[in-house]
Amino acid sequence: MGRPKRPKGPARPKRTFTAEFKAEAVALLERRQAAGETLAAVARELELSPDQLRAWERQRRGPGGSPGVGESEAEELTRLRRENEILRQEREFLKKATAFFAKESR
Repeated sequence: MGRPKRPKGPARPKRTFTAEFKAEAVALLERRQAAGETLAAVARELELSPDQLRAWERQRRGPGGSPGVGESEAEELTRLRRENEILRQEREFLKKATAFFAKESR
């Protein structure tokens, strides 16, 4: 047999959640699970479906179940990589300039 049908009623408007809310919900879930509470209980308290909260938890953990990188950390990582590349290019330029001026002074 199929799933039981939900009673017809006013449709719940689609909700959107900020990255900050998702991160706080997952952090709350982790604290509560450490204290022995279930995912379903935390989801019910936050008025979320357990599947949604579980999906956010997976996103935060990343592939392989290890803790992932948050969005702000990902942005910082991108910025630092870009900055690192610029510094690398500047260093190469300075090496070449030093070699050029060292030749000129001989």
